Amino acid sequence: MITVSNVSVQFGKRVLFNDVNLKFTSGNCYGIIGANGAGKSTFLRTISGDLDATTGSIMLGPGERLSVLSQDHFKWDALTVMDTVMMGHTVLWDIMKQREVLYAKEDFTDEDGLKVSELEERFAELDGWNAESDAAALLSGLGIKEDKHYMLMGDLSGKEKVRVMLAQALFGNPDNLLLDEPTNDLDMETVMWLEEYLANFEHTVLVVSHDRHFLDSVCTHTVDIDYGKINLFAGNYSFWYESSQLALRQQQNQKAKAEEKKKELEEFIRRFSANVAKSKQTTSRKKMLEKLNVEEIKPSSRKYPGIIFTPEREPGNQILEVSGLTKTLEDGTVLFRDVNFNVEKGDKIVFLSRDPRAMTSFFEIINEETKPDAGTFNWGVTITTAYLPLDNTRYFNTDLNLVDWLSQFGEGNEVYMKSFLGRMLFSGEEVLKKASVLSGGEKMRCMIARMQLRNANCLILDTPTNHLDLESIQAFNNNLKTYKGNILFSSHDHEFIQTVANRIIELTPNGIIDKMMEYDEYITSDHIKELRAKMYGN
Repeated sequence: MITVSNVSVQFGKRVLFNDVNLKFTSGNCYGIIGANGAGKSTFLRTISGDLDATTGSIMLGPGERLSVLSQDHFKWDALTVMDTVMMGHTVLWDIMKQREVLYAKEDFTDEDGLKVSELEERFAELDGWNAESDAAALLSGLGIKEDKHYMLMGDLSGKEKVRVMLAQALFGNPDNLLLDEPTNDLDMETVMWLEEYLANFEHTVLVVSHDRHFLDSVCTHTVDIDYGKINLFAGNYSFWYESSQLALRQQQNQKAKAEEKKKELEEFIRRFSANVAKSKQTTSRKKMLEKLNVEEIKPSSRKYPGIIFTPEREPGNQILEVSGLTKTLEDGTVLFRDVNFNVEKGDKIVFLSRDPRAMTSFFEIINEETKPDAGTFNWGVTITTAYLPLDNTRYFNTDLNLVDWLSQFGEGNEVYMKSFLGRMLFSGEEVLKKASVLSGGEKMRCMIARMQLRNANCLILDTPTNHLDLESIQAFNNNLKTYKGNILFSSHDHEFIQTVANRIIELTPNGIIDKMMEYDEYITSDHIKELRAKMYGN
């Protein structure tokens, strides 16, 4: 349990949040949401004690332990993977070190014997005899193979370190767990493992994530940081989003009677509760909606960008033909080999691979930014494309302001360009900012505005949710679901894939897997798992 009392955090004159009073209780998982810069990570750092609150206090339950997902991936480079994980339980680790020192003494005294006896008793109470096997199980579940458990952290890749840090946070079944973007750099199998783990976790969890499917799968409550306030709502992200949108529509409908609004809200709660009851997610066992008061549902003051892609012309029957495409890196790594497929009218294809460089290389090839080792591709004569690359750095090495920057990519006067920037939440003097000083999220919104200018009938999106906040991701997702053209994309966002893609193509070193099926079915199918193992050679 975590109790937050009268907490405020202020940097100079800027107040992130003020007068926060919340209680986070055992058995619940709280998803923390808010626009970029609202203070989500700061709130976690304040709870962990890494950052002092300007006012107020934070208390844990008596004798409870707090565990935090570390963001420092170099701190433990000189230690083994196994030791790094077990250090996550600081009390147990300290006892283990004290035991080692005492047992190593040559002049072992009676006093040392009494101390060892006390330590051994405490060691057993903390399940110390199973510590190493428990740590190994966590590592294996997170995709770190046994042959790496005793390697030095400094010898692991960045993605492997992320997984070890996560195992460290989970180790020892902490009473309170703080996770900041825990799914970053995890593949789909590992994310599914983590979802299952947290769904069965019986203590208190606070998590920050931009992955909506992950938040929906594990969270029982939503903590919204907005305009300097922090509010707690029952339900996962989807419930918060849908209910806030419903409340906003009701607020705008002045003619509707209060009784009609209440009935509509009550029906929404019943419908959502029924969907929850049918799911296997953690929310199905929490019953967080049973006593929800209609008055608790409020419209959000959050602003959503206007992401609207409108094809200028309908695509013809020939979209894209790919024949024999092969790409190998300079070090000999085969990204994909002999790729053959046709894109059909209406296809919205997600591209997958165990090596994300495969998708980026494929998209760069079909956009003529790099050449394949072998093979060809041909676009239909009616097709116009708009490309969102993974790395957009080269577009922003300029001192142009945003209006002039956007004007490079389409025809129209200043007012026309400002309208597209306005859709992407650049208003007033912001449109005169220099393109070179934008944040990652602002650059992505500019790139999306650039794409909208093209009125393309085929979108090519390489990991489009990178750097975007939940509001932008939701708006992007909503438009792609109804977009009338073709979409070729890659993504780490489960919800994005599940709701947009109607076809899946996985690029492997030994050809492709090409299926017309939903993503949820794809990742759970035993047949697909066997096929993937064969195609990757394991």
